[in-house]
Amino acid sequence: MANRLANKVAVITGGTTGIGLGAAKAFAAEGAIVYITGRRKAELDAAVAAIGVNAYGVLADSTKLEDLDRLYAQVQERHGRLDVLYANAGGGDMLPLGELTEKHVDDIFARNVKGVIFTVQKALPLLDKATTGGSVILAGSTTSVLGTAAFSIYSASKAAVRNLARSWILDLKGRAIRINTLSPGPIQTPGLVELVGDDVAQQQGLLDYLASQVPLGRVGQPAEIGSAAVFLASDESSFVNGVELFVDGGLAQV
Repeated sequence: MANRLANKVAVITGGTTGIGLGAAKAFAAEGAIVYITGRRKAELDAAVAAIGVNAYGVLADSTKLEDLDRLYAQVQERHGRLDVLYANAGGGDMLPLGELTEKHVDDIFARNVKGVIFTVQKALPLLDKATTGGSVILAGSTTSVLGTAAFSIYSASKAAVRNLARSWILDLKGRAIRINTLSPGPIQTPGLVELVGDDVAQQQGLLDYLASQVPLGRVGQPAEIGSAAVFLASDESSFVNGVELFVDGGLAQV
């Protein structure tokens, strides 16, 4: 079904690579006007070119509130509303208990929790003006419900995101703004393989191991997350609110 997001104004934070870029391409293909953010201009410009028509890039770090203000000021000036927000920016690296540092904890929670909180809160005035109700998608992860060695802080941050969605739908009751969490399993992105460094053999070893844990027997692709995000962004999911949608080949169910 084409044009499921026709004329909808969408913001995807962290949209220059991986899952964010995959979602941005999927949104644009369905007719959306897409804003993406990134922290590096060269990558941002390349991503905007890859997305194509009706794509805008804004240099922004989601942990910096002034950057979020500048992002939404541009959306307000051009369009006066926001129909879809995918709070995708975030990330983290691996450290086991016993080696955790204050910097590690602060960085991951700033990116995955603080950044998400203010990305959504500052968007509310624009989301209230959405044409058929606003849709907010939070970037979750299967790690929110599964234990993962050396990944406890990242996993805890994603568990926090899941509860933000549960609580926020109560805060926004009656405001026609839906909030759902989209939780990928292992997806073949630069951010995933770089967890084990630059060695290609080690990266492939990680992908092979992760694939062996997934009931479908493979890792996912960014476009597959993009397809799920289109559903949550579109009016097809107009009565879907507060869910955690796992797109993980069945990993979180076994």
